[in-house]
Amino acid sequence: MSVVNHLVLPGVYPPQEDTELLAGALSDEPLPPGASVLDVGTGTGALAIEAARRGGLVTAVDVSWRAVCTARLNAALAGRSVRVRRGNLFAPVRDESFDLILANPPYVPTPGGDARPRGEARSWDAGGDGRLVLDRICEEAPAVLRPGGVLLIVQSALSDPDRTLGHLRAAGLKASVTRRRRIAFGPVLRGRERWLRQRGLLSAADDKEELVVVRAELPV
Repeated sequence: MSVVNHLVLPGVYPPQEDTELLAGALSDEPLPPGASVLDVGTGTGALAIEAARRGGLVTAVDVSWRAVCTARLNAALAGRSVRVRRGNLFAPVRDESFDLILANPPYVPTPGGDARPRGEARSWDAGGDGRLVLDRICEEAPAVLRPGGVLLIVQSALSDPDRTLGHLRAAGLKASVTRRRRIAFGPVLRGRERWLRQRGLLSAADDKEELVVVRAELPV
């Protein structure tokens, strides 16, 4: 499945290796026609459009107006029906529930503490431990999952997947890592490589970043 052939307006996070990894996890899910799908932090809408291709009733959310416009445009060009809303994570869908939630949040540990990122950096900067948004997803997603529903999150190994698993299991979900991929450092990681090594998040031997997909299911 390709998620790279989409228009990307300036300032919008383009589909990259993490998007591809999450798309692969999406392809593993048995998605019956009419299943309700939520794509949180949709960016260009690539994953939302793929879920719509498979017959899902898809809602996509992003905090960026540019991303909202990009996702709407790409859905129209693909001839797929996707409801796109602007908002912070689950705020626009508090009174709804979903069979499948997809999340590709910012997850890169960031120097400078937990100050809220601004502009384009909102797509990757995630506080000193990389969990500024991940912890919120773990806390808030179970409330909008239907029984038997599945949450798929992609994140870096630098932002502690075990903590994600622990939070989700504590909320009563069955959670595990289902996909892994090692990739070359991108521009953001290269720019803070020294800091990550000083923090002990990268060893002297590490020359690639590991991405993982966490799958969590709410029991029926």
